[in-house]
Amino acid sequence: MYQVLYRKYRPKVFADVVGQPQVTVTLKNELTAGRISHAYLFTGSRGTGKTTCAKILAKAVNCLSPVDGDPCGECEICRGIDSGAVMDIVEIDAASNNGVENIRTLREEANFTPAAAKYRVYIIDEVHMLSIGAFNALLKTLEEPPAHVVFILATTEVHKIPATILSRCQRFDFRRIPPEDVAARLDFVTKQENGEIDPDGALMIARLSDGALRDALSLLDQCLGRDRHVTAEVVRQTAGLVGRDHLFALSAAIHEGNSAAALEQIDGLHNASKDMSRLCEELSSHYRDMMLVKTMKDPRTVLAVTDGELEALTKQALATPLPEILHCLDAFQRTLERMYRGGNRRTEMEMTLLRLCTPELDTSLDALLRRVSALEHGSPALRGQTAAPERASGQAGSAPSPAVQAASLPEPPPPPADPPASFSGEARQVSAPSRPEPPVTASSAEEIQANAQRLDVWPEILQVLSGYSKAISSAFTGSCAYVSGDYVLIDAKDMAFELLRRSAQRDKMRDAIRQVTGRVYKLGPYKKQQKEEKSDPLAQLAGLAEQAGIEVIKK
Repeated sequence: MYQVLYRKYRPKVFADVVGQPQVTVTLKNELTAGRISHAYLFTGSRGTGKTTCAKILAKAVNCLSPVDGDPCGECEICRGIDSGAVMDIVEIDAASNNGVENIRTLREEANFTPAAAKYRVYIIDEVHMLSIGAFNALLKTLEEPPAHVVFILATTEVHKIPATILSRCQRFDFRRIPPEDVAARLDFVTKQENGEIDPDGALMIARLSDGALRDALSLLDQCLGRDRHVTAEVVRQTAGLVGRDHLFALSAAIHEGNSAAALEQIDGLHNASKDMSRLCEELSSHYRDMMLVKTMKDPRTVLAVTDGELEALTKQALATPLPEILHCLDAFQRTLERMYRGGNRRTEMEMTLLRLCTPELDTSLDALLRRVSALEHGSPALRGQTAAPERASGQAGSAPSPAVQAASLPEPPPPPADPPASFSGEARQVSAPSRPEPPVTASSAEEIQANAQRLDVWPEILQVLSGYSKAISSAFTGSCAYVSGDYVLIDAKDMAFELLRRSAQRDKMRDAIRQVTGRVYKLGPYKKQQKEEKSDPLAQLAGLAEQAGIEVIKK
């Protein structure tokens, strides 16, 4: 009979357990020193190795020839435990044996000495499912256990276990396994099965498993059944995933307010038999990734994506206001809840996309915050909505951002010299390419300086700039800026301008200004207007005296 991969490659010693060194090292040291506790509690999310470590521990405490805390795997006891012939190792599923009578039977059996092994080991899985009465019946045994009994409790919901039980156990917390460790284990297992897996495919499986190695091996088993060469496309087809291109296209349609394009995408995906709940989960995960990219300096430590995907996510996140990302993320989470309550999944998805493409249809607070942010940053999703009122009121051009309004310019600013970054699912250039600015004549320079008004959001710009470059942000600390037409004039020290003269650094400054104000400005220094020197009355009197022939003694 075929044995599934997660059972076939279940670790036999602590060294084979992936991603849990905080547990395995401690257990090995205790076993080597002979410090065997009477009760252990293993807690953590599913598929992280709790039951596996419990079985290894059960063999290690009874092994006739242990090796540095690990079971030898060759002695009579180890082989008997693996085959199930040793009856002293008892596994209990607390989900189906959660009554008082079950625990009373366990207490009676625990009084008998082991038949073959040194210790009678009870592995109670999902122990949080025990009833209150069962916990009370177990408490006395845990408090004063027989010398030949070891309890190993495993649970995914440790908060449901009474404190009286927790205080009598050695607790070990199992963490979610990092994607890199999961991908490495998948590569090892695939080679053992005479298959091949691409790094992108392994990383995709690791991301889908959410830190559970058992889930990752189960999905790998399916992929190997489809193709012996596992690629990212094979994983998508096996798991029924929507490609990343569709996610970028849908998020682009939402940002641009193109509801027709979004509904066409949904129709195509539905006709291709894509599950709408899975699509909703992927879109939610996609916007979560954008949120992390938008708010973290180095999201690589959190995101399990390839370099190409990270670059595309970064460009899309920089072009999307954070309120819009949060609104979309919250909307997809609520849609997923409604789908699981029995609503028509395609209809729920279409309704959600319509609300996201047209925020005025959504009356939630997140939608209102997104609409305000879109107006501030000149989002294309609201340009069509604001154009008509502007024409009716006789205003020309797009509505200026709050930063420009705060500057109290005498007239609306002219179109930006460099167009903002386009927004699409494909690779895009966020910051406009550097090009030489036209020379400024003396008269126009004086006019620009004269019309300069204080830029109130300059501290916010410096805060955004710190995400690009700490050095530049620190150099401009304590400075101020002014806006005049197409120019942002900066009043700072000469050292700061030395850093800014390099084109790459200038692009970072422009990106920060564009992200806060919604416009692309030219940069220049601000020259303070020199005040006219006031005449000295004593000097005037001395001059008149000299003209009259009176000797003036100057000290």
